[in-house]
Amino acid sequence: MILDPNERRFPPFKLTRLLTTCFGKGNGEKVCVLIDLPNPADIEDFKFLDDETLSIQNYGHEVFYKGFKAGALAEMNWTGGEIYAYKETGGSNLDMEDECYDPEGHQLSLDRDIYPNYDIILTVSTFSATAPLTAKCKEFGFRGATLHGLNQIILDSGLAVDYDAVSEDAEKLRLGLTQADRFEIDFQVEGKIYTLILHTNGQEAQKSHGLCPPGKPDVANLPAGEVYFVPESAEGVFPFKYDESTIGLLHVKDGKIYKSQFVYGDYAEIEAHNARLADDPMTGAIGELGFGTQVLPFSGRDIQDEKILGTIHVATGRDDHLGGNITPDLFKEHKNASHDDVLYAPHKTPEIRLPEARMIKDGKTEVLIRHYKPAEFMLRLLEAELPVEA
Repeated sequence: MILDPNERRFPPFKLTRLLTTCFGKGNGEKVCVLIDLPNPADIEDFKFLDDETLSIQNYGHEVFYKGFKAGALAEMNWTGGEIYAYKETGGSNLDMEDECYDPEGHQLSLDRDIYPNYDIILTVSTFSATAPLTAKCKEFGFRGATLHGLNQIILDSGLAVDYDAVSEDAEKLRLGLTQADRFEIDFQVEGKIYTLILHTNGQEAQKSHGLCPPGKPDVANLPAGEVYFVPESAEGVFPFKYDESTIGLLHVKDGKIYKSQFVYGDYAEIEAHNARLADDPMTGAIGELGFGTQVLPFSGRDIQDEKILGTIHVATGRDDHLGGNITPDLFKEHKNASHDDVLYAPHKTPEIRLPEARMIKDGKTEVLIRHYKPAEFMLRLLEAELPVEA
């Protein structure tokens, strides 16, 4: 079903403002749109538009592909504007199959026909493609953005903001958190407190800020707005919400989850998780700690909600796209080599309280977050002026 333009809109001026801010003033760059489909051949004659379950891909067609055809390309001084489909990977940040299709029904190759021939690649998908595209951009030299889970709330808010301002706020928080020794996060479930400790050992903090200027192959994750680390080790216990009825406690040592402990709900979920951990221990590797930096409405999609100030996310799995050493070849099976964010936010995990998150740096402890709200330290960082050299 084609999206109703009266209900699902992203004005052309917002599209050009977003892309010009993220990628810089155009200079004839060639751009394309990638979407994922259960059957990528269904892009032929845009058959997928009749499937109401493919709303994300519909946005890729309506907002980006049709927006380019309606004049955005010329306004930005870009060329191209084609759209292609690849097979849905089935998991977050899993490597993509090489086969893809165009609307004329031609079977193509991402490595042969797409990556070498485009300067900017925008991927609107169900599952995040940030990790595989980050690897491919370094190999082929393109820039791009991943926009998985797109919905109207994200279009109206997370993609409608000034990314120069987003980048500035992310840098303020990055400078305040960088080179921390460790982070301690307290979680409360069923009246009991559990603590996860993540060691960063003076590591430079990184930021997802939405800017991908010319001159360097890179892939932005949009909406953006977070400061993140690749922990060198971790230990402790933290809760995990399997579904609306099941909570488990994940036990961590030496940087990996090694078991899940039942709290309430469906015990079979806990057993299944423990079986996966036993079969492939790398699925429990802690690959990221992230802090949101933006003031945004909750969208119901982690891609935006993890960027909201006061939220925290801990990711498991591969982290090579973030500068870490957990690569897909370390997993027992390809399907296990995902990067999965575990988001803690009041709307998503109301059963899990977040009494406090702390940073230990240079022998000093700073409280960052209390009850899903930024503490005074983080607010002071945001109010400060950036150093001139930043």
